[in-house]
Amino acid sequence: MDRLEVLIQRCYAGLDADELRSEVLARLRGVLTVDAAFFATVDPATVLFTSVTVDEPLDAVTEQFIANEFGQDDVNKFAVLAGGRDPVRSLGQATKGDWASSPRYAEVMRPLGLGDELRAALTSNGRCWGVLCLHRENAESGFAAQEIQLVRRLAPHLGEGLRLGLRPTAFEARELEPGPPDHTVWYASAPRVGPGVVVLDTRLRMQSSSAEAGYWLAELGSADELPVAVRSVAARMQFDQATARLKVRTRAGDWLQLQASKLGDNGQIVVVMEPVTPAQLGSLLLDLHGLTPAQQRVTELLLRGYSTRQVVERLCLSPHTVQEHVRASFDKVGVGSRRELVSALLRGSASRG
Repeated sequence: MDRLEVLIQRCYAGLDADELRSEVLARLRGVLTVDAAFFATVDPATVLFTSVTVDEPLDAVTEQFIANEFGQDDVNKFAVLAGGRDPVRSLGQATKGDWASSPRYAEVMRPLGLGDELRAALTSNGRCWGVLCLHRENAESGFAAQEIQLVRRLAPHLGEGLRLGLRPTAFEARELEPGPPDHTVWYASAPRVGPGVVVLDTRLRMQSSSAEAGYWLAELGSADELPVAVRSVAARMQFDQATARLKVRTRAGDWLQLQASKLGDNGQIVVVMEPVTPAQLGSLLLDLHGLTPAQQRVTELLLRGYSTRQVVERLCLSPHTVQEHVRASFDKVGVGSRRELVSALLRGSASRG
């Protein structure tokens, strides 16, 4: 078995995002020349960065990298790659060899002595779960066609590995609390720590933060510096001048929604970090388990307490089709009954399978 096949197999080994990124970058250097790399998980709804592994010298320019990605026109934006026909493309391809026409190259990469850049949006089940950016030292030649094809072959497996690694297990030990009396489902208990607030200046430097925010910042990476998820959502808000949001999973397995908004007229930005339960995650949790859109529509109704007959009537499907979708959902979530399905999805405690 060649090195690439081994690398692909490791995408299905049940590694979490940090483990997968570390191993992939190490093994990838055995099949491809890589002088620096940026490897991030993203919120599939927004393609905003939620966590990152970054090599030197790129770690010194992460702030500029994020500002370019979410606040400047340029080629090969990850959101464009994620929504396009080809999710893998080099800087040389996008600029027809004129690297300097890219502001990212001219202002960020070239000063570091870096040349061509190969970018990949890592998708699975129609959603983007991460992005990969590989760099070569500055030279006349860039990534060759066969090297681009190698990354193109690897990209969907990396997307699947990240999706599998994000599937939640940390809610298993939590007790369930009953929902409203007129409802048939149960809800996971909320995290003990409440919402936190961070205030940033126009250069995205932290001006102040609440005690709760300090806890969540540490859970996302570090209480002393802004995690990439906070920087990304703030940069998007600053560029669009509109409220920006993303969802991110913490080290402990809690889910947070980060919301960035403008604070007054002085350019300051407030980022609210609010814990959410699996019951509030909606389609993201179903995406994590790999349910198709049709399976999601049926499962969402089951979570709301609909009977099979009511699902048939609501979606105008045959009973056989509904049962097929239900069985497929059971298999993907790793349960054997409707009650287990509801409990697993609303607790976030299904098997990784």
